[in-house]
Amino acid sequence: MLLTKEVQVVLFKPEGRIDLHGGMALGAKMAKITPRPNQLWIIDLLAVDFMDSSGLVSLIKGLKVAHQSGCRLIICNLQASVRLVLELTQLDSVFEIFHTYEDILMTIDRNSMTFAN
Repeated sequence: MLLTKEVQVVLFKPEGRIDLHGGMALGAKMAKITPRPNQLWIIDLLAVDFMDSSGLVSLIKGLKVAHQSGCRLIICNLQASVRLVLELTQLDSVFEIFHTYEDILMTIDRNSMTFAN
């Protein structure tokens, strides 16, 4: 017997810099979402060209809220400078990272929006 869970996708697309101000803006957007089990939070970083430790704090807080609520948080489309920050801090092993948004969608059954695990 195969049990599936309905998945609601919540997409965040920050732009520019995720520094103190950008991190606070991203954190505020995430705080507006009422986390529910089986939500898939995707942070698409395609338009982010810089991230510092303040930005990392917002991502870590988001990950903590997501996990406590039974959500899954994925980041994708990392620019080289952002990927380097995650690698240097070894947070690349903490976050679930996909190359592109499309790669994430390929892991979800398109017809029923359930995880294809």
